[in-house]
Amino acid sequence: MKLSPNTNPPEPDNLLIRFHNQTGAAVDVTGTRGYHGSHWRCHGCGDHTEMPDSLLFTRRAANEHAATCRASYHRLR
Repeated sequence: MKLSPNTNPPEPDNLLIRFHNQTGAAVDVTGTRGYHGSHWRCHGCGDHTEMPDSLLFTRRAANEHAATCRASYHRLR
């Protein structure tokens, strides 16, 4: 499967965990390991957390999203 730079972007400096959804698009957990210091964003569908949370909860939410998301955003030109 060929992924676009939109669905598989370069790793940010504050990347903690990278999951991949069902089509291979990245779901990144970024921030810090501190209390309420992390959030997640799906590069396939664009879904993301509204508020930062602890890494334990952020990881769980990102993993659950990656397991069910089938979106793979590709910019067509």
